[in-house]
Amino acid sequence: MDYNRGKVEYCGKLWGKVLNFVDMFIGEYRYLIDEKKRISIPVKFRKALGKRAILTRGLDGCLFLYPEQEWENLAQKLGSLPLGKADARGFMRIMLAGAMEVSFDNLGRILIPDYLKKYANLSKKTVIVGLYDHIEIWNEDRWEKYRSKAESEVGDIAERLSDLGV
Repeated sequence: MDYNRGKVEYCGKLWGKVLNFVDMFIGEYRYLIDEKKRISIPVKFRKALGKRAILTRGLDGCLFLYPEQEWENLAQKLGSLPLGKADARGFMRIMLAGAMEVSFDNLGRILIPDYLKKYANLSKKTVIVGLYDHIEIWNEDRWEKYRSKAESEVGDIAERLSDLGV
């Protein structure tokens, strides 16, 4: 009967891949930026990110960190926006011009360039948040304010999202 155990385990691995559990970013983690402007990325995120990732300006005052494939998908969508629209041009400039490829060192750290550190007002204490297909890096105080506000409005947010089928 031992031969069945291997098949069930294999089936479980396949099912996890079908549901993308392996590559999904979820959770909230607290890390410090060191004196050389490096931050460790949670171990559970590193496999899905690979050896390199894309770091860029995010929304609401944070940074976005994307796996290369997810970034390529987003960049293609941004590249198809109409250049005749000022909002589209502005958003493309913020996201694409602010982007930088980052590599992980042996300890799973990335270097955050000064212009992105300034944009997100990052100091020593940070919060890394997994959001399904990408990661956000926040100043700890800014995250606490944002999260507190969102938590107090979660009922209203859920109601508005129900119109979108969520």
